[in-house]
Amino acid sequence: MIGRIPITDISPVVDCGQWPAKAVAGETFQVSATVFREGHDAVAAGVVLTAPDGQRGRLRPMRELAPGTDRWGISVCLPTEGDWLFRVEAWSDPIATWLHDAEIKIPRGMDTDLMCEEGARLFDRAARAVRQAECPAPGNGNGDSTCGHRAALLGIAATLRDEQLDPRARLSIAQLPETAALLEAHPLRALVTRARPRKIRVDRRRALYGSWYEFFPRSEGAVVSESGISKSGNFQTATKRLPAIAKMGFDVVYLPPIHPIGHTFRKGRNNTLSPEPDEPGSPWAIGSEDGGHDAIHPDLGTIEDFDEFTARTRELGMEVALDFALQCSPDHPWVKEHPEWFTIRADGTIAYAENPPKKYQDIYPVNFDKDPVGIYTEVKRVLRHWMDHGVRIFRVDNPHTKPVGFWERLLADIHTTDPDVIFLAEAFTRPAMLQTLAKVGYHQSYTYFTWKNSKHDVETYLSELSGETSHFLRPNVFVNTPDILHEYLQHGGNPAFRIRAALAALASPTWGVYSGYELGENVPVRPGSEEYLDSEKYQYRPRDWAAAERAGWSLAPFITHLNLFRRAHPALQELRNLRFHQVDQPDIVCFSKRLPGAYDPATRRHGLGDVVLAVINLDPHHTHEATVELDMPAIGLDWNAEFVVDDELSGESYRWRQNNYVRLDPHIQPVHIFTVRAAPR
Repeated sequence: MIGRIPITDISPVVDCGQWPAKAVAGETFQVSATVFREGHDAVAAGVVLTAPDGQRGRLRPMRELAPGTDRWGISVCLPTEGDWLFRVEAWSDPIATWLHDAEIKIPRGMDTDLMCEEGARLFDRAARAVRQAECPAPGNGNGDSTCGHRAALLGIAATLRDEQLDPRARLSIAQLPETAALLEAHPLRALVTRARPRKIRVDRRRALYGSWYEFFPRSEGAVVSESGISKSGNFQTATKRLPAIAKMGFDVVYLPPIHPIGHTFRKGRNNTLSPEPDEPGSPWAIGSEDGGHDAIHPDLGTIEDFDEFTARTRELGMEVALDFALQCSPDHPWVKEHPEWFTIRADGTIAYAENPPKKYQDIYPVNFDKDPVGIYTEVKRVLRHWMDHGVRIFRVDNPHTKPVGFWERLLADIHTTDPDVIFLAEAFTRPAMLQTLAKVGYHQSYTYFTWKNSKHDVETYLSELSGETSHFLRPNVFVNTPDILHEYLQHGGNPAFRIRAALAALASPTWGVYSGYELGENVPVRPGSEEYLDSEKYQYRPRDWAAAERAGWSLAPFITHLNLFRRAHPALQELRNLRFHQVDQPDIVCFSKRLPGAYDPATRRHGLGDVVLAVINLDPHHTHEATVELDMPAIGLDWNAEFVVDDELSGESYRWRQNNYVRLDPHIQPVHIFTVRAAPR
């Protein structure tokens, strides 16, 4: 039954509590609920947090988010990983009810002594409510602060009874900010109602924040001669690329599958079915006579070489993310050892992967309904094999083509023993599947960001990611992938690459690039296609990084600036604090991210804190001018405040107010990245 003081619409809650909401250690998020009661008496609310070890915290007061809405909230930051509980409590607030009436009656001379006596009795009750355990007997040296609070409450009661003072003067002591802070610490509560506890799973920081770099080790150090003879790169040559990746400020190095590649129906250059003898095939066609998912392609090296690669990555302050693709080439050991794991067609052949009209003859999908116990056992064994070799992040290929219940069980099992392991869902699929995969345990999710390029789409979709889905879905916003070269990048030139990188890196706490982005690679295999010409999925693609830097057209310096700026500003490492602002031009967007400073109980306000303001021209071809109209409270300032913005790219500083002029030339500087500070007096 509903409580005496109703508590409804509690957030964050995922599907009525079926799965835990998500946070990471040190992340700030809001707990909120609708709280009300019959009649006109005042109500209040608070939240109690219980740590993973079962230790129950103190009651934290919530505040009404907007007058008259009955919506109460509080910003919460959980310091440690694990499964936390939060419980919303609500109560009738007798002192607030009395104060509301007293502020009307006493100035009018109505029932002045009676109102003061009633208030005094309430403060007496508040003093008694301070538990004896918190205020021990005098002389034992403990509980000084709480004893002082009890004395202060009794002092307020005494002042309200002091008939030598004017009633207005007696009332004024109850109106002081110090009194409000005292009652916040020790509220007088009646008709207390407690909602049932809700769970929040708190993961390590990397589950929310990081910069990802995807590259193929086989292309690093590869040799491709004019005669067409190719030589693969390996983990040793790929290790030489790691310092440059670290220098650009990336945190995660993501590797496509590193396993043996099948020979049957091997794909050649540009996805042809007639490969040359020296063409390596798609690494997603996993398995050959050299092994399956727990093996390394012999051209890349040995397991010892992989261990040295991961060790060097850690030395440089990064982590390795490994692709985990549950599919097989026709030559995979599973095909011979477990033919029951696959779908047999009417002609007796094993069904290969299809998404008509696309055909993937070199890949056999696993049928998870054939031997679910056997498949589950083997998949978990493979995962733990790579975990034992230092992999703590997995990018899962096409999880939406496998049963959701399989992932829920597998991710829960891994979390029980290794809660630091992170799973990214590469699920470019319908929203219901994408979101449910996140709910059942995936730590991060690919998104539709690549296809959101207009102002309306950018604002709508990024607001969704940072708002209504943020308590269960964490976006990993890649600007390109080996499969996706959007037409925006194909035709927008260097400005388009800068615009998309800035938008992803500043709006999302986790973003990523696929190797070659910093070189502006933008040629599709054919007009209207999102596939790259000479796609690295099917061939070696060595790149001359040094030549690009010498020529001065590499985007590496710009990407480096973005990543280092992200590290320096904690506001950019959060998801739920994204706010868009009005701009009177359809090609310019403006958004802010703020991490407020410390809360001052006396003023009931937070300090300005860390504030980043981005203004981006989405048109890579033309210069645009506009007026930016800021939502001032969203950046922590009063509506009429004047402040200073420092442009992190140009080094210029400007004095701004609510309405401000901007002009952005995409060929010179398509984006303003401002930090906000108070204007000098």
